[in-house]
Amino acid sequence: MPENKLPVIGRYIDPLVDFAFKKIFGSEPNKDILIAFLNEVFKGRKHIADLVYNKNEHPGDLTDEGSAIFDLLCTGDNGEKFLIEVQRGKQGRFKERALFYASRLISDQAPKGKRTEWGYDITEVYLVALLEDFTLQGNPPGKYLHNICLCNVETGEIFYDKLGYTYIELRNFVKTDAELETDLDKWLYFLKNMPGLSKLPVYLRKPVFEKLFNIAEYSNLTKEEKAMYDSSMKYKWDNKNVLDYAVKEAKLEEARKIARELKKEGLSVEFIAKSTSLSIEEIEKL
Repeated sequence: MPENKLPVIGRYIDPLVDFAFKKIFGSEPNKDILIAFLNEVFKGRKHIADLVYNKNEHPGDLTDEGSAIFDLLCTGDNGEKFLIEVQRGKQGRFKERALFYASRLISDQAPKGKRTEWGYDITEVYLVALLEDFTLQGNPPGKYLHNICLCNVETGEIFYDKLGYTYIELRNFVKTDAELETDLDKWLYFLKNMPGLSKLPVYLRKPVFEKLFNIAEYSNLTKEEKAMYDSSMKYKWDNKNVLDYAVKEAKLEEARKIARELKKEGLSVEFIAKSTSLSIEEIEKL
């Protein structure tokens, strides 16, 4: 992408970039949208009637202790904590970070200051992670929804049901609009495909989706919001270009390494070029 050139903006904003995600799901007037989404994620396990938004940054108890900065953090009507994270690219120790974040929400429940009676009355903590461009190692291939909890390894019996991790791998969600079966399918289809849509599809004609699409229409943003969204998109595409370039360079360096080894074996330049896709000129310089 040429320098300073913004990506093409469609009719609807990309819900997975930081500004758009927080505008759609993270503001008090739109909390009914987040409630509806979470209820589909937890279908059959929980029902959320209301929630309040909490601050996104949790500093450590000590000055040299690491702080946790969340995408969205909210408390349900029964006191349960919901942490919603969007992870756009692969990150080292992502599972460990998720454990750290959830553990911080548990440890913060302990009384501060002078010693008091508490009894470890811990409220529920749930992390919901939307993974955009990568999948977690060790998960079954092709599956996109993973619900993780503490359980007995031998029997599979749930050991503790007040701590849960839900990972949604959007890369593995490949259903077409004709294949959508559940409301969660519709939510995931919207999250993955909204930037390419030109109108609200018939199969999403519910009040919550109608409100969502109205909020997400680029032309309905204020001038300041458009600037913030454009900046978020440019940041996303710049990062993608950097990653694509790094991958391309890594593959090129691997091809050069193979070419050097083949030259040492005395193979012809023409054969090496065919085997590595490098040019004859470049191989002769190695």
